[in-house]
Amino acid sequence: MGYLLIIVLVVVLVSIRQVNQYERGIKFQLGKYIKMVEPGWRLVVPIFQSITKVDIRVKAVEVPLQEVITRDNVSAKINAVIYYKVSDSSKAILEVQNFTSAVSQLAQTTMRNVVGEMELDQLLANRDEAAQRIQAIVDKITEAWGIVVSSVELKDILLPEEMQRVIARQAEAEREKRAVIIQASGEVIAAENLAKAAQLLSTAPGALHLRTLNTINDVSSDASNTIIFAMPMEVLRAFEKLSH
Repeated sequence: MGYLLIIVLVVVLVSIRQVNQYERGIKFQLGKYIKMVEPGWRLVVPIFQSITKVDIRVKAVEVPLQEVITRDNVSAKINAVIYYKVSDSSKAILEVQNFTSAVSQLAQTTMRNVVGEMELDQLLANRDEAAQRIQAIVDKITEAWGIVVSSVELKDILLPEEMQRVIARQAEAEREKRAVIIQASGEVIAAENLAKAAQLLSTAPGALHLRTLNTINDVSSDASNTIIFAMPMEVLRAFEKLSH
């Protein structure tokens, strides 16, 4: 009786499968899919039944560096990270052999195709746009596999050294262009203000003399400065008449 009880206990222990909270189980009987199993302890009849567990947490899969050629014939190397999760465990097991590898391979191919449709300047300036296009294409295809792609992030865009030097020269030329434009705009504003000031001084009686005296006062505050003041000939003649 004791041996029989031990055998029963061993059979029961062998038949129990634990499905964790972050997993879903796919139950088969004689090789045929029966149902999806929720988390907890589940009884499986040995030999006749089996359970395949599927992790339903969000997964981050790194897409290795890919050799790509942009639309303007620039060679580059790009890698990315794709985030996805299993939304339908039964499809992820029944519809594709290895969904992790399948998603990675699909992301690599899609990334090469999307980048090949973009010019280099567009790719560098709109990395998010490229990532969103990749995510939309991969998500649409993997929907039939019971997989939802939540995000794709482009990590590195590596360019040949010659192209890096060209981009550096282009960026320097753009900075010099902006500096010249800003300096020219400042000169225009200064000229306009000087013209307004000259017009105001010419129309106000005595304003020019007051401005001249104010300037002399500012300069004379430093004892090391020597002031040479030019006086009109009429003033000199007036002093000459007074002296006689």
